[in-house]
Amino acid sequence: MIVLGLTGSIGMGKSTAAAMFRRAGVPVYDADAEVHRLQGKGGRLVAAIEAAFPGTAGPHGIDRAVLGKAVLGDAQALRRLERIVHPALVESRRDFLRRNRARRLVVLDIPLLFEKKGWRRVDAIAVVSAPAWKQARRVLARPGMNPLKLRHIRSLQLPDHQKRARADFVIDTGGTLDRMRRSIRHLVSCLSAHRVRYCRHA
Repeated sequence: MIVLGLTGSIGMGKSTAAAMFRRAGVPVYDADAEVHRLQGKGGRLVAAIEAAFPGTAGPHGIDRAVLGKAVLGDAQALRRLERIVHPALVESRRDFLRRNRARRLVVLDIPLLFEKKGWRRVDAIAVVSAPAWKQARRVLARPGMNPLKLRHIRSLQLPDHQKRARADFVIDTGGTLDRMRRSIRHLVSCLSAHRVRYCRHA
């Protein structure tokens, strides 16, 4: 099995890329979706998070906006939250890999792959990347987003040029969807038939 880590900064098109991998027949573990499930209605982490951050739980599970305010700019609070969430994510990721152990290629979609040392658990890394102006345009079009928030989020993430330098594969998301789709299909085809080293130069 080849475990491909998929990552990229905010607004770079990682979710679109993950969907394209799925449509190409590759199992994808979505770390963000798993966090939503664990914190959603009936989620196994709701009680623990509410105990650590009172007032964050509601009828639909954890209110992510309220929780975000509770940890924003507070490194100690963020570490407290991570100590609750990360063990559950490690367990669910292991279950995913176990279920798909017979597959040649799987993708771990992890936003903070570099920042949280997730790169140590994968065989290769694919980074989605687009020009900074396009990234900003995409992000600022989101509800509730503004330049100050974008600047803060960028400050928490490894710069795009450093991610590109450390990646085995860079998926250009600044062009058309068709071009992006062809790039991903080519990567899937290569990794399904060859070793990572060969595909770096294919």
